[in-house]
Amino acid sequence: MPGLCHDCDLTSTKLPNFFVVGAPKAGTTSLYHYLDQHPQIYTSPIKEPHYFATEVRQENCEPELRRQIARETRRLKEFLAGPMIERRFGRIVTDWEDYLRLFTNAENESALGEASVCYLWSQTAPDRIAETVPDAKILVMFRDPTERAWSQYLQGLGNGAIRWSLREHVRRNLQHHSKQFAVHYPFLEFGLYSEQFRRYLERFEPNVWFGLYEDFRRRPLETYRDICRFLGVADDFSPNMDRRHMEAQVPRVGLTSWLKRSGVWKFTAGITPSRLRPLIRRAVVRKPGATHIEPADRRYLTDFYREDVRKLAGLLNRNLDDWMGIN
Repeated sequence: MPGLCHDCDLTSTKLPNFFVVGAPKAGTTSLYHYLDQHPQIYTSPIKEPHYFATEVRQENCEPELRRQIARETRRLKEFLAGPMIERRFGRIVTDWEDYLRLFTNAENESALGEASVCYLWSQTAPDRIAETVPDAKILVMFRDPTERAWSQYLQGLGNGAIRWSLREHVRRNLQHHSKQFAVHYPFLEFGLYSEQFRRYLERFEPNVWFGLYEDFRRRPLETYRDICRFLGVADDFSPNMDRRHMEAQVPRVGLTSWLKRSGVWKFTAGITPSRLRPLIRRAVVRKPGATHIEPADRRYLTDFYREDVRKLAGLLNRNLDDWMGIN
């Protein structure tokens, strides 16, 4: 397999034995932080290393993203050379030795894992994971694909990467015929779950757990304990679930988007007294849920995903009529 060190003794190397593979914007970041609190679970200090998804590489990105990844790669090397105590998000790890380094701090934990949400969408990740960790346990969290797309759109709007309507964003995605990553690709593709999930079932069943984001939001502790049983760790541990992670923050005014794109927002945050930051954020950012998808856009996306949702419902043996607008 390209990228793997075949001379490494895998029997004496700490490898992950579970993977949170997706879907994007389906609660995986919160789940990652909750799992990390469990005394019998070790999670990679980098969420989203994307090692096993060869599609997620610097050379497969449009120029603007390549520059961003190049900067992050330099910081990645510095991070891996240190104690790796804090948690980092979204550093692409391409070297096998670097990937193994993510698990060197594991001690007596029985469940070692990482979370890379592009693994579900990736066509290469299932085979690469299966070749390296054939008995891996796979965790998948699904979300209504229309709501998932809307959340991804809001995230791009909030960080300044998107400055146009949802309908325009969909149009750009549909007209993007190359496989280069861009702000508008992958977008709709992330929500076409049925074939993505089938790839994991074919390689890892019965070691595949799935859940619905909607259930996770309503009953987080129940979902968490079900996952603990699946991973073979104690299910009586209760993590701190007070905070939700990676919720979309939509700017109230166009100025906020410019501040984030230009880097001024990050610089200002660094010099603003901590006691003032929540006040400033509330002034310029809308509360989560304060922005709603237009009915016409919802109908369009629901129709776009309808057939794939039917296929997924059959694979899961679950009623997903709500996702198809059937009440």
